[in-house]
Amino acid sequence: MADLKDSEIQASDIQAMANAIRFLALDSILRAGEGHQGVPLGMAEIAATLYARHLTIDPDNPLWPDRDRVVLSNGHGSMLLYALLHLAGFEKVPLDALKSFRRLGSVCAGHPEIEQDAGIEITTGLLGQGIACAVGMALAETRLAARFGTELVDHRTWAFVGDGCFQEGIGQEAISLAGHLQLGKLIFLWDDNHITDDGDISLAMSEDVPARFRTARWHVEEVDGHDIEAVSAAIDAAKDDPRPSLIACRTTIARGVPRLQGRRGGHSAPLTPKDADEARAAMGWTHAPFDVPDAIRAHWSKAMDRGRAAQRAWAARHDAHPQGADFDRWQSGALPVEWGQVAAILASDAADDARPTIASSGDVCDALTAHLPELQVLCADLEAPTDHKRGRNAFTAKDRSGTYVHCGVREHLMGAMVCGIAAHGGLRPVNVTYLAFADYERPAMRMAALMGLPGIFVFSHDSIGVGSNGPTHQPVEVLASYRAMANMHVFRPADAVETAEAWALALERKDGPSMLALSKQPALPVRGETDGENLSRLGAYLLAGPETDRDVTLLATGTEVALAVEASKRLGEHGLKVAVVSMPCWELFDTQEAGYRARILGSAPRIGIEAALSFGWERWLRPDDAFVGMTGYGASDKVEALYAHFGITPASIVETALVLCGRKSGAGALVG
Repeated sequence: MADLKDSEIQASDIQAMANAIRFLALDSILRAGEGHQGVPLGMAEIAATLYARHLTIDPDNPLWPDRDRVVLSNGHGSMLLYALLHLAGFEKVPLDALKSFRRLGSVCAGHPEIEQDAGIEITTGLLGQGIACAVGMALAETRLAARFGTELVDHRTWAFVGDGCFQEGIGQEAISLAGHLQLGKLIFLWDDNHITDDGDISLAMSEDVPARFRTARWHVEEVDGHDIEAVSAAIDAAKDDPRPSLIACRTTIARGVPRLQGRRGGHSAPLTPKDADEARAAMGWTHAPFDVPDAIRAHWSKAMDRGRAAQRAWAARHDAHPQGADFDRWQSGALPVEWGQVAAILASDAADDARPTIASSGDVCDALTAHLPELQVLCADLEAPTDHKRGRNAFTAKDRSGTYVHCGVREHLMGAMVCGIAAHGGLRPVNVTYLAFADYERPAMRMAALMGLPGIFVFSHDSIGVGSNGPTHQPVEVLASYRAMANMHVFRPADAVETAEAWALALERKDGPSMLALSKQPALPVRGETDGENLSRLGAYLLAGPETDRDVTLLATGTEVALAVEASKRLGEHGLKVAVVSMPCWELFDTQEAGYRARILGSAPRIGIEAALSFGWERWLRPDDAFVGMTGYGASDKVEALYAHFGITPASIVETALVLCGRKSGAGALVG
């Protein structure tokens, strides 16, 4: 038995605290008519022990930067988290919120949705994403502690975890990298109940899970999840160990409901009033629905005194800390006061020769090292071809100050780590890989968009310009799919200037993620001199040609903008008045006032030009307009040969424009 400190809450009182969790969850789910009771009823003792003796939070200051982070990775069991937050005293989770579980507008949504001032640190529900985000949070804590010292940063990341989190592939990626980096402030509390939605875990899983963690260099404890003292001792051991820790807690799913406990139906079978009555009788809980006695609430309040005292001590240290102002800026996500000048310089200093936009992005990232030390770059084993490391030191188990994380071939995890780092606060995460691998990161990027987190996703090799690596690495459909994702800003810059502008806009954004689709092949400069105005902020703008009185408008993105410029010159020789519009970010263009959009698009015939599928271009092209781009997957050959083969050339654009404008018949004969 663990030695009790004078101020520790007794195990018998923690059991009462656990039963308060159990019955608030049961009552809320019964009132809602649906929910997942297995987790809150099965993990009640684990959660109550964590909060009673170990967790450091202050419900009166829910955004305190040095609070412990709690992630409910098994997010379907959301009533566990909501009951905890209510009992802990978070103002935004009153009893009425529990009574409105799963109802429109309630903070107690079906799965946890990020609302940090209510204690909900991150959105979870897609199994595996939560623990991967927790790895990002733990990395953020470790890097910030190295920068500002433990006087300002010294907290832990805890994750409640279910079997599904370990079955998803992202789970193994999280286990592997966290162990490799020795993120010792990361602790998983595993609900080892041997039950899944389909039935016994043996239906689909038979490996030794704790052995997986031990092999990955984790500290592992195995305990009875309903034995409060055993759980507490295991947590003490985890806190004392320098490795990340797994506490495997053997539990009974839906514990307390005789009809369902230990059975498949314990996961989420509909509860009945009889179930509630029988549970109350079995657990000796004599209180009415949603009634928690004052004595039990007093235990919860006492448990929070630890965090309240820690927050007050931290505030005093912060006020006296020489780096307090810097810490506050990092934590707020605010850019430095000289940012406007920095952003203008980045654009004006952009290379004026033909250069891959991924290289231009590396130039910007490198230039930002001195101005934004809070950048944290993550890359998936592509240091050389993406070139975003340069002078950065690697974050390792021995060097916690590094600003570049070698994630290995773990894109699923890397995307989710961006969410965890951004949600934690203090760092600006930048994810770097190939665009063809963006679908590995789609669930995490969708979560970033859903949560409104300002992650930056940098993708190279954005088109058939990849060349002879072939169609597996030529993401012709990916741009359309991410443009369909709500709250995702998709940038496809034309040259070095637009790349610098896209970086500036992504860094200035605080309400959602941005992705940059960048070229492997050289991009010809199209902007030339800049006057300090970020034209990419408009989403689309007139690059060349008349604003009115046009014969045709060429709309293009990325490296195809240069093709449009060349085509416009040739069309001029045919006597046509041609406007060239660069469209680096459709989402920003869509936010401009209608009159501006109409002026840019014009009333003349339009041609969309992009080395990708046409899906989505109907937003800007009318039925009688034309598109020059891809109609299917790519092929293997040199870049020039592929562009010629697929008809994405100045000559093809000229041909299309002449037909569209009636200067040439579809059969190729000149008209008039």
